[in-house]
Amino acid sequence: MNEKVNRNEHNDEELMNEEQASISEEAAVEENAPSSEMEMDVEELKATIVRLRGEVETNLDGWQRSRAEFNNYRRRTQQQLTDSKQQGSIDALSKIVPIIDDFERAFENVPAELAEHPWVSGTTLILKNIQKVLDEFNIEVIDPVGEEFDPNMHEAIGMEDSDEYDSGIVTTTLQKGYKSGDKILRPALVRVAS
Repeated sequence: MNEKVNRNEHNDEELMNEEQASISEEAAVEENAPSSEMEMDVEELKATIVRLRGEVETNLDGWQRSRAEFNNYRRRTQQQLTDSKQQGSIDALSKIVPIIDDFERAFENVPAELAEHPWVSGTTLILKNIQKVLDEFNIEVIDPVGEEFDPNMHEAIGMEDSDEYDSGIVTTTLQKGYKSGDKILRPALVRVAS
């Protein structure tokens, strides 16, 4: 019987050892499981960080491009507005050019006895003020006598023999022309030496 009790105790001990070994294995598996899960979480987080950094760079690049495009649009719009105002002013002033011609013709034909008359002097000041306005808008007079004929700036009315000028040189300006920068408001009407 002692032997039977010893065997039972021995069997109990073996069962306990096996249970403890099993529990230890499960504990070890559980301890290792969070470690491998943590490794997976860390790798996922690293991948997420890399992906998010890429998105941030893409969004930042898009934002910077949009901002640059907007600044360019604003500059273009301001330049167009300035150009439109300038063009509108030049168009309006080009309507005054025939009036200037009339004033100049009138002053060329003032009788000598009236040259010092206050009315003539006052009218001369009006013409000078109009010419100051043209100067403010950089409108230049084209009076090409002695210059080579340029079909872009001059309109030839006829040709004439000249001892003073070579062939192709403007001899007479019949009507002054006007230009603003490279834009011709009105070509000068001229005669050219033949």
